[in-house]
This record gives sequence, structure tokens and C-alpha cells, in this order.
Amino acid sequence: MQEIFNIFIKSIFIDNMVFAYFLGMCSYLAVSKTVNTSVGLGLAVVFVLGITVPVDYLLNEYVLKEGTMIWLGPEFADVDLSFLSFILFIAIIASMVQLVEMIVEKFTPALYSSLGIFLPLIAVNCAILGGSLFMQEREYQNIAEATSFGLGSGVGWFLAIVGIAAIREKIRYSNVPPALRGLGITFIITGLMGIAFMSFLGIKL
Repeated sequence: MQEIFNIFIKSIFIDNMVFAYFLGMCSYLAVSKTVNTSVGLGLAVVFVLGITVPVDYLLNEYVLKEGTMIWLGPEFADVDLSFLSFILFIAIIASMVQLVEMIVEKFTPALYSSLGIFLPLIAVNCAILGGSLFMQEREYQNIAEATSFGLGSGVGWFLAIVGIAAIREKIRYSNVPPALRGLGITFIITGLMGIAFMSFLGIKL
């Protein structure tokens, strides 16, 4: 249980998808103009990562790895489908994103309109695919650890986009030099937030 909690906290603060790996920056920069839209997209990312990472874990452990399909019979002991990882992970991500898109359109049409093209683009958000690939690389021991990592990564991305959105709303009323207004000051603030999150590297969990 402690290891699961450690993975969750570490994936939020230490291995943050935005500030540690700079993944998902396109949506992070484009949608973070208001807090409301950032919260909506952030929750969608949490949901998609929380579902796709454990599903991809099961797929990796029981289908893709060499020898994992032995449950179908001894003749499948040498089957290695790991070369299909990318395409199958993306297919699962696209399915989950489609589900999220239908739910958001049904229950919060205003949020659906404000997110625009960036909601279906979660399917190609590199933070989502990165979560599954990091899970595969780190070889978590069970589905609970994989789920903890997926949810933690989603929460970390959520905190990043909501944090930058809150700051961007405030700096509209600040005296920002004309050359830095817009994305210029956003990049600088993102860098400073990344440095701030680096302070968590000293935490020993």
C-alpha cells in the first residue's frame, strides 16, 4: 500500500508530465487561458490516464510481452507482440477519448464548445501516450501500481494546467512588457514553475 501511495505522489510532483518531461505542452499552452476550461480539460486528462494506463498494463502483461500469451496454450509460448505496443496503446487511448468527448458533449455542452478541437486532440496528447509508455518501461508489479501511476500523472497534469491558467488570468492586469505578452510570459512562468517543482526532488518517499 505504501508503494502505491509513493508512486502516486511521485508521479504528481517529482515526475510531473509537464514540468519534468514537457509532455502535453500543446494543450497546456493553448487551453490554459481560463481556469474553467483548464479544469475541464484537466479532469478529462485525469480520466483518460486513469483508465488507459491500467488497461494498457493488462494488455502489455497478458498479450504483448514475449511468452505472456501462454494462457492460450503451449504453442503460444514464444509469441512476441511487443512491436504492436504503439498502435494498440493509441487505439485504446482513442477509444477512451471518444467516450470522454461524448460524455462532455452530453452533460456540459458549454465546456465542450469552449474546449473545441482540443478535446478530441487528447487522443494525440503525448502526455497520455507517455503515461502508457512510462508504465511499460518501469515494469510495475501489478495493476494497482499502474493505476496509481496513471491517476497521479493525470492529477499532476491537472495541477499544472490549472496553475498556469490561474496565473495567466491574473497577469492580464499586470504590466507585462509588450514583447512578452501572451505565450512569451507563459513560457517564462512555466519554466519558473518547473524549477519550483524541482524542489520536490529532495523528497525521499
